[in-house]
Amino acid sequence: MRAVSLVRIDNRTENKSAGPKAKEGGMKRASRWALLTVGLVGLLTALNVAPSAATPASGLTNIPLARGTNTSHGTIPLQFATDVVMVQITVNPGGSSGWHSHPGGAIIIVKEGTLTVYTAVGRRCRTTTYTAGQAFIERPGEVDNVLNAGQVPYVLYVTFPRVPPGASPRIDEPDPGTCPGI
Repeated sequence: MRAVSLVRIDNRTENKSAGPKAKEGGMKRASRWALLTVGLVGLLTALNVAPSAATPASGLTNIPLARGTNTSHGTIPLQFATDVVMVQITVNPGGSSGWHSHPGGAIIIVKEGTLTVYTAVGRRCRTTTYTAGQAFIERPGEVDNVLNAGQVPYVLYVTFPRVPPGASPRIDEPDPGTCPGI
């Protein structure tokens, strides 16, 4: 019978009677780890160096018009060969947009003021108020009326996607009768 001695190294137990194949397997594993480490270091170096290779802009002025955080749950897919229209809308206190819809929907950022959107949802009226710094979406075909009940004008930056070429991004709609008194 052959005697086997066990040696404890770094909380691992190693069989000293293991032959050359066991040692060779350990070497292969160590080589793989070394190659993996070198590969990861190379990748991280490339990712950190790449941005420094970017070219600076020249003769370009970028003026942000507005920025808002989306507070709605809408989505608007874009469509090839349709127009995208961008406008600034200002409504004075007591003013309103009138009942309307948009053929491709609208992405709205509230730059200044407060506004209340009255939306016809079936036979009900949904009311939502937005303030400066917020953004929201009006879905394509959604019928609504936007009022300024505040003391200052509201200013909106609006992007209308999917507008038929040359057509208006706004469609005037009759009062749906779902929001009495509006």
